[in-house]
Amino acid sequence: MKSNLFLLLSLWLLMACSKEPASPVIDPVKPPVTDSTPSQYGTPFGNVPDREDVVIYQVNMRAFSQQANFNGVIARLDSIKALGVNVIYLMPIFPVGSVKAFNSPYCVKNYTEVNSEFGTLADLRSLVDGAHSRNMSVILDWVANHTSWDNGWITTHKEWYLQNGTGNIVSPPGMGWNDVAQLDFTNAAMRLKMIWNMKYWVFAANVDGFRCDYADGPPLDFWTQAIDTLRHISTHKLLILAEGKRSSNFLAGFDYIFGFSYYGLLKNIYSSNASALLINDMNNSEYANASNGQQVVRYTTNHDVNGSDGTPLSLFGGRQGSMAAFVVTACMKGVPMVYNGQEVGTPFKIVFPFTGRKIDWTLNPDIMAEYKKILLFRSTSAAMRRGQLSSFGDADICAFTKELAGEKVMVVANLRNSVINFALPSPLQNTMWTDAMTGESITMTTELVLQPYSYLVARHF
Repeated sequence: MKSNLFLLLSLWLLMACSKEPASPVIDPVKPPVTDSTPSQYGTPFGNVPDREDVVIYQVNMRAFSQQANFNGVIARLDSIKALGVNVIYLMPIFPVGSVKAFNSPYCVKNYTEVNSEFGTLADLRSLVDGAHSRNMSVILDWVANHTSWDNGWITTHKEWYLQNGTGNIVSPPGMGWNDVAQLDFTNAAMRLKMIWNMKYWVFAANVDGFRCDYADGPPLDFWTQAIDTLRHISTHKLLILAEGKRSSNFLAGFDYIFGFSYYGLLKNIYSSNASALLINDMNNSEYANASNGQQVVRYTTNHDVNGSDGTPLSLFGGRQGSMAAFVVTACMKGVPMVYNGQEVGTPFKIVFPFTGRKIDWTLNPDIMAEYKKILLFRSTSAAMRRGQLSSFGDADICAFTKELAGEKVMVVANLRNSVINFALPSPLQNTMWTDAMTGESITMTTELVLQPYSYLVARHF
């Protein structure tokens, strides 16, 4: 009996050794990811603001300081905080490609390295630590749609890229962005690697979220997958911004979309005499699909339009006109974003690739003081941030109240370069207010006489 068992066992071993090792069964939808989660640097920031309470500050490091690096930003963290900011958004911090390239920060050579132009990982961590110690969050600019032509994925994973009929990798179709290679979002392995790379920075640098560049490029289901994964990092509250205008991005879970349409309308109001009443329509259309406090990020400038269109001073009627535009942008609906330098009235465009002129922080302290008053009032007024909006403006005047829990605020902004007598609605006539900028008491009558591009921000309880 024992000899028969030995014979059977020997035959079984012989047959097993003669076969190829069995291949693992791989789910084609969710292939395995071998990368381990990096260890957590620092302590996750516990004061990330709620969606509605954010004021974003965009940092373009190449123009921000003479050093043009992380340390140049660290040196001004107190100034950024004093402006009324609670979220710092850093333009891409990654190494930039050099093949077919134009030195664009959005031409990413490696998703998990720091561009030595800006410093080291330790320097980035110091910036994040410094922001957190001042009660500010930090988000990174993430470029998911495409990579540089010398990104390592080009050679190791050509199948991760969109290819033409002859098998050559292509640039994003129809965009004219020839310095970058289009990723293929039908490739499940690429998607998982991209998401892992996003998670990497949450742990390795303790960042608080992402501004996702050209978010309308990758398919919505990729963002749903990515955001769902990021939201399951239980130790971190993350803010995730879509630099895109499709309202379906809200359905993918983004906290914010970009106010492209709002910005375009604001330009038309100033340059083409478009009606200020159209802002009310924009408040509805941009918020389609928004829920649970999801917001639109609104701005009067950013790194793209500053270089292509001009500064707020040139687009919105000089100093006074640009401040009226900013008051509406910061207070009416959505959350405001400030692009570095606009708060000192930088008179020149910061043009691509942003390596030329630097911001002069000694300019126009009076403009800086005005920005501070507006943003600090917003931060102290729950009604301004979250209140029920009621508009009562006309074609020339943007006017509205916002009310919450017994607090009522009123904003009236003349968006024309002319004196306008503006009739107040009857509920506001003969009411008492406090000027939010000066602290003085105001008694409303039946109308306001508004000087060119003037504005009023007032509150009462």
